[in-house]
Amino acid sequence: MPAPKVALKVSMASEKSPADKTPAEINTELRTLAHDLSNALETIMQATYLLAQSQLDENGRKWLELIDKASRDAARINRDIREHLRAQTSQLGGDKP
Repeated sequence: MPAPKVALKVSMASEKSPADKTPAEINTELRTLAHDLSNALETIMQATYLLAQSQLDENGRKWLELIDKASRDAARINRDIREHLRAQTSQLGGDKP
């Protein structure tokens, strides 16, 4: 069965084109997107945890492990991005830690 198509709409905080934005504005928007991605990844990670509590056949277990590993990798990458953005905010004179 093919995977269902999911339409994602990303709403940027500003209507300016990227070329017209200051580095601080871009940083703020990226931080918002990274935060939203963290929420989505957390949902996937919690769902895989709950699914792991059920009785799965070998094939189901392999798929679960694949999803779990991929979501943990994505969460790690997202944390790295957020740390980088936090450091940039400090360099740009932002007040967020």
